[in-house]
Amino acid sequence: MQNQKHLFDLSPEITYLNGAYMAPQLKSVTKIGVQSLQKKSHPNEILPEDFFNDKEILKQRFATLIDAPDYRNTAIIPSVSYGIANAANNIPLQSGDEIILVDEQFPSNVYIWQEVAKINNAIIKVVYPPKDFKDRGKLWNQHILDAISPNTAVIALPHIHWADGTLFDLKAIREKTNVVKAMLVIDGTQSVGALPFSVQNIKPDALVCGGYKWLLGPYSIGMAYYSDAFNNGKPIEHNWMNRHNSEDFSGLTNYEDRYKEKAARYSVGESSNFILTPMLINAIEQLIAWQPKNIQEYGKNISKDTVQKLRELGCFIEDDSFRAHHLFGIYLPNQINLEELKLRLKKEQIFVSFRGNAIRVSCNVYNSEKDFEKLLLQFS
Repeated sequence: MQNQKHLFDLSPEITYLNGAYMAPQLKSVTKIGVQSLQKKSHPNEILPEDFFNDKEILKQRFATLIDAPDYRNTAIIPSVSYGIANAANNIPLQSGDEIILVDEQFPSNVYIWQEVAKINNAIIKVVYPPKDFKDRGKLWNQHILDAISPNTAVIALPHIHWADGTLFDLKAIREKTNVVKAMLVIDGTQSVGALPFSVQNIKPDALVCGGYKWLLGPYSIGMAYYSDAFNNGKPIEHNWMNRHNSEDFSGLTNYEDRYKEKAARYSVGESSNFILTPMLINAIEQLIAWQPKNIQEYGKNISKDTVQKLRELGCFIEDDSFRAHHLFGIYLPNQINLEELKLRLKKEQIFVSFRGNAIRVSCNVYNSEKDFEKLLLQFS
């Protein structure tokens, strides 16, 4: 993998290490967005089949990216909260059942679980990391496995933690949930697109991804995967396009009880969005061409020297075996003043995020080793 900054429209004056906040847009994605916006000026050119063709292509491309054997298990969503809610509202819960979350999880994967727990008198169980940094990622993963019990109904967590990139062993977690017959719901927003993910390997019950971060797409569109366990579920909205035979515009008032196959019922209304859908298709096609494993390796190669030198300065960065390489957190030693560091970063136009106690650094193929060298200078 070579540097791909020329395919983006980032200003040369800035150092953008903040893809986990919002990804810059590929020039090709922007071009398609503009063309698609202009198309609406000529509505006579938008044909009935246009309501369905691109959305099917998008689902197929997403299925390829996540190694899902059947694209019909995918759905188009407007947000992570929407996609998680479709799953949460269709998981049977009994009084006393446990819903496992990890500490400081992104709120879109928390609020709905609090709601369904309240309705069903279930219990939210939060798994915390160790209090010190020694073997932090390893022990946090072990704590998660230890928390899964016969009372566990569902575990909902990300592939990596959104604040510091801690990597969760989804394969081991899936194996443990299978033993107790619990469901696994994954928020892939901060990982899918930059970190390899295989539905066939992990076998999640649901995977939900916002589109504007590592999928390199526009805001307000995302993708979800729902296993066959959700094939007969109740969606959170009822739009006409998700019903059987909706392609027949002349027969739309022959109201249908039947849904389209598998996860189609969970797609948001107007999911054929004539602007956002073709943009996300283009972005995912580029990711498929690059391959997430290559993006991950690229991030590792351009950041490894800076990571090592930051550790030598006394910063804590999770052990490489238990973190992602496209997103990681820097925890400062006492001798480095955070507020002064923030001022230096701002002055040098270096863009990162501050999440909890971590400085979150998130890179992609538009970054280079020089970007990390410039970041390192601000710590000295």
